[in-house]
Amino acid sequence: MKRHGFTLIELMLVVVIIGALAAMVLPRLAGRSEQARTAAAKADISANIATGLKLYELDNGAFPTTEEGLNALLNKPVSAPNWNGPYLERPPVDPWGKPYQYKSPGQHRPQDYDLYSLGRDGAESQDDVVNWN
Repeated sequence: MKRHGFTLIELMLVVVIIGALAAMVLPRLAGRSEQARTAAAKADISANIATGLKLYELDNGAFPTTEEGLNALLNKPVSAPNWNGPYLERPPVDPWGKPYQYKSPGQHRPQDYDLYSLGRDGAESQDDVVNWN
């Protein structure tokens, strides 16, 4: 008579091995989601939104004012006679679900603009992702 299946010892050994592998891998993956969000915010600030702002500036001769904000990349403001947008596909929201902060002229970059995300905590702090560093 031939037996099919696994013994309790074999099953317990597999569970112990899977547990050991999980204990080695999970700590390495724990901080990755926050790193991915930060990388996405950096890409938005340095490439995606920056490209829209540069195209707006090429068409209109100046960046949107602080009051017009990034909304000027989606909807034609009164002060943009040569607006050729929209310059973005959707409203710019950071990976934490908050709007990007925009000032023009910038406090840190007075020649053009400051563009930044307030990061995970939603307040000005060390976790901000900025375009002036």
